[in-house]
Amino acid sequence: MASLQNTRRPKAIRGTRTRGIVLHLSLVLGVLLSAFPFYWAVIMSTHTSTEIFSYPPKLLPGSHFLENVRHLFENIDFFGSMLNSLLVATSVTFLVLFFDSLAAFVFAKFRFPGRRVLFALMMAIFMVPAQLAAIPQFVIMARIGWIGSMTALIVPAAANAFGIFWMRQYMKSAIHDELLDASKLDGAGFLRQYWHVALPVVRPGLAFLGIFTFMGQWNDYAWPLIALTNPDNVTLQVALSQLNGVHGTTDYGMVMTGALLALVPLLIVFAIGAKQIIADLGKGAIR
Repeated sequence: MASLQNTRRPKAIRGTRTRGIVLHLSLVLGVLLSAFPFYWAVIMSTHTSTEIFSYPPKLLPGSHFLENVRHLFENIDFFGSMLNSLLVATSVTFLVLFFDSLAAFVFAKFRFPGRRVLFALMMAIFMVPAQLAAIPQFVIMARIGWIGSMTALIVPAAANAFGIFWMRQYMKSAIHDELLDASKLDGAGFLRQYWHVALPVVRPGLAFLGIFTFMGQWNDYAWPLIALTNPDNVTLQVALSQLNGVHGTTDYGMVMTGALLALVPLLIVFAIGAKQIIADLGKGAIR
């Protein structure tokens, strides 16, 4: 009996190692497939359009990156457009984090008449495609006099149903009622409970929402194209779209250089937000 068990153990160990090797190889393959589009964008930004469409395709960096950057800066106001995008994305992100977390805190931890009806209405709004609201939103912005200004991009996006839903679900499980009861005994009001009790607990959820919101606003194209009527005062994505067909042809090397440089702020924000998420989750595990 003992000898039979001894023969089974090596087989079980070999099976576990085989599954581990297959799993790691699958993960490595997935990472390579996910990273290839970014690598291909880097390669394209270092070649001319003629070299990009050559066969066989060039898989190594070329020597035209600085030339493509120079052409990019000559055709659009890259840094001005990037500053506009940073202003809009940063402002919207902070407003969304504040208003969505505040509304989610109320929905998650407080009972009041009509709470379920209001939440159901909010979820119904969440299911409506944003494209359907473009025309009435434009009419409202035009009557207020905000068309052509950054305010038309910031104020309508200051709160959204997805952020409220996400933070509500996160707060329901992350914030224990005992914490709120203890803060009430210490004399904390609603705002102190929100600021000193709720926000420190839900920082990983806020970090994810911040990354998600910043990326969405940074990559937004349709609404800035409609609302910003002055072609000299546009966001980066709209400015990059103006590169198509410059001088009658499309310089794909220049276009890919602009797209690659536009990714840099996103990578920085993602790195900061991911670091915050990992750090806070680690603290929670230690506790």
